[in-house]
Order: sequence, then structure tokens, then C-alpha cells
Amino acid sequence: MTLPDLWFLIIAFLWTGFFVLEGFDFGVGMLHKVVGRTDTEQRVAINAIGPFWDGNEVWLIVGAAGIFAAFPSWYATWFSAMYLPLVLLLVALIARGVSFEFRGRMEASRWRQTWSWSLTLGSLLCPLLIGVALGNLLAGLPVDSTEEFTGSVTDTITGYGLLVGLTLTALCVLHGATFLALRTTDQVRTRAQRAAAVAIVPAVLLLLAFAVATPAVSGAPALRGTVPPVLAVVAVLAAALLVRAHRDGWAFTATAVAIALTVVTLFANLYPNVLVSSTSAADSLTVTSAASGPYALKVMTIVALVLVPLILLYQGWSYFVFRRRIVGPPTAVPPEPPEPPDPTTGPSAPLDEGART
Repeated sequence: MTLPDLWFLIIAFLWTGFFVLEGFDFGVGMLHKVVGRTDTEQRVAINAIGPFWDGNEVWLIVGAAGIFAAFPSWYATWFSAMYLPLVLLLVALIARGVSFEFRGRMEASRWRQTWSWSLTLGSLLCPLLIGVALGNLLAGLPVDSTEEFTGSVTDTITGYGLLVGLTLTALCVLHGATFLALRTTDQVRTRAQRAAAVAIVPAVLLLLAFAVATPAVSGAPALRGTVPPVLAVVAVLAAALLVRAHRDGWAFTATAVAIALTVVTLFANLYPNVLVSSTSAADSLTVTSAASGPYALKVMTIVALVLVPLILLYQGWSYFVFRRRIVGPPTAVPPEPPEPPDPTTGPSAPLDEGART
């Protein structure tokens, strides 16, 4: 295995880790108004991801930075082509991050609802836009022999890209629902389990469409494009059974496997290309042609071998520290009606003849 091949695997690992970890954050953001009927319940849902969301977003930064350092041609062409979606993504990420900080600053209902909708829409747009961008790598963009994007904004909207975006968004909703079921209690947990049961249907249908479309778009052997998504469908169905059995931890694991297999499918079918040219197959960017020089890749490999294990240890420790459920408001139990007074002993009972005398 060459260093460019190794770094393609590292990039695939980073993007897979991003969707597995940040995916449930996106899902909780989209669902917090669904599982929370009151402001307190919505805060319970938001607090469930409070210790994790900013750390999980680091995977997005590292994934993009890894492409910039290891495959500068890929970075320059792809980001230039997806400039408008990238700007929308940044706006969504900013709105989402700011909502966490600003929502609780005032008690006014309109203020909190505004930031709740900001969180919901930002969490929806992020996986959708990133999924479209990743799907376009495989579907192809108009790129010429000088690695320049020659199309327009409309060329960045492809049918396969939209399918990938919708599939990842649906999986994020399901992933977030199982995470909330794992991390919360009472009404919020119950509604999260119901949301997971509903989200399973679109997730399965979109994964099946993804399994059919991927080998057709990539031209790669069907084994690459069909088997992992089918296994993802099995994982989603397993999650449905586990949610019903209240095995929340295993259900969350199953949705994590499903979303990981989906991202792995994309990169497995993309290799040895990193960006397919819809203009001509000869103009496609490959792992070899887009890679940095050997010296840069060697230095980066050493840095990655040191830092990636540290990042994994840190995040594993943070999940261990904050492993307890977020306790929400208890389920309301109607008060029991008072027992009727005993006519023989109550204060209004008639006195017997002995008592009168």
C-alpha cells in the first residue's frame, strides 16, 4: 500500500467517524422539538448532546484539513465546485452552534422558539448538504484536464448527490432518536423511541435506493455498492427490534453501524478516484494524481499516528464521564381519588342508642 492509498483510507475513516459521532448530534437537533413538548423537555434533549457536539464537529474540520494536506488538488477542485453549498453549510453550522449558546439567555418564549428553529433547520441542512457534496464526488462534476471546475451551480445538484444527502439525513434522524432513547428518561425517552420507530421506514427505503443506485453510478462491481448498504438495512431493522425491546445501547450501536456502512460504501466505490469528472473519465482526479509529495505524506503520517489515538482516547473518556442519562420531568401520574368515608366510623356517622344514653 502506498502513502496516497493509506491517506485515502485515513480520509475515509475521518468522514465515517464524523457521521457516526456528529450524526446523532444532527438527529437530536432535528428531533428536539418533536420529543420535547415543553421548554424543559426540549432542554433535556439539547443537554443530552451538550458535552459532545462541539468535540464531534472537530472530525469535520480534521476531515477537510486532511484532504487539504494530503490531496490539495482534490481539495481545491471540490471546494471550488461546491462553493455555494459550502457557504450554506457554514451558515447552517454557525446558526446551529450559536443556538446552543443563545437559546437559554432569555426567558421569552419567542426568543427560545426562534433559536430552537435555528437549531432544527441548521441540523437538517448540515447532513443534507454534506451528503450532496460527497455524492457528487462519485456522480461526477464537470472538471477539465487542468483540474478546473467548468460548470455552474446547477451542475452541483445531481440526482445521486440528492439521494446520498437524503439517505444520510434520514439515518441521522434515526441515529439521534436512538441516542435520545439511550440518554434520557420518562416522556422524552418514550417519544424518542416512537420517533425511532417512525424514522426506520424512510431510512430503509432510502438505503435500498442507495444500494441500487451506487453500483449503477460508479460502474464498480456490485459487491462494493450493494452489500454494505444491504448490511446497513439489516442493521436498521435490528435497531427497530432493539428499540422495541428497550435495548437502547444496542439500538444505538446498530444505527451507528448503518451510518458507517453508508459512508464506507461511498469511499469504497470512489476508489481509486477522489473526484470523478463528468466531462471525461481521463480528467478524473485519482488518489495518485491528486496526492501531495512523499515527504509531506510521511510527515503527516507520523503526526496522524500520534494525534489520532490521543483524540480517540480523549473522546472515549468524555463519553465515559458523561455516560449517565439526563433525567427529565417525571411522567405525570393522575392522583388517586380519595376513599369515601366509612359511614360506621366517620364523623358524620349517626350515634347509636348506647352513645345517646
